[in-house]
Amino acid sequence: MKIIISNSDSRPIYEQITAQIKNLIITGKLKSGEALPSMRYLAKELRISVITTKRAYEELERSGFIETVAGKGSFVSGMNADFIREEHLRIAEEHLRQAVEAAKSAGISKQELAETLGIFYDAD
Repeated sequence: MKIIISNSDSRPIYEQITAQIKNLIITGKLKSGEALPSMRYLAKELRISVITTKRAYEELERSGFIETVAGKGSFVSGMNADFIREEHLRIAEEHLRQAVEAAKSAGISKQELAETLGIFYDAD
């Protein structure tokens, strides 16, 4: 599992870790039941505080992406297909919101934006 921390990213480090692990789970690169590195190991590898990795893991557990078993570690939870679809939809909605804001600020009409979306959606 490769996590990249960027000092130029405006998000806190724990959010960067959380987002990258969520993405690995959603895309299937981390499978249900697969073990995550220990908080200490991840902190050492990323050269960050264990408190930061703990916060990221707690956030992932709160949102249902991982399960932590005392004395055993943290594992990718057995999420159902509806949950994964909902997370994909949430990500798509965020990107669409950003696209709408950019289009409005550039004076691009709703129709032009919808046509562009249709082209991207229908492309192979």
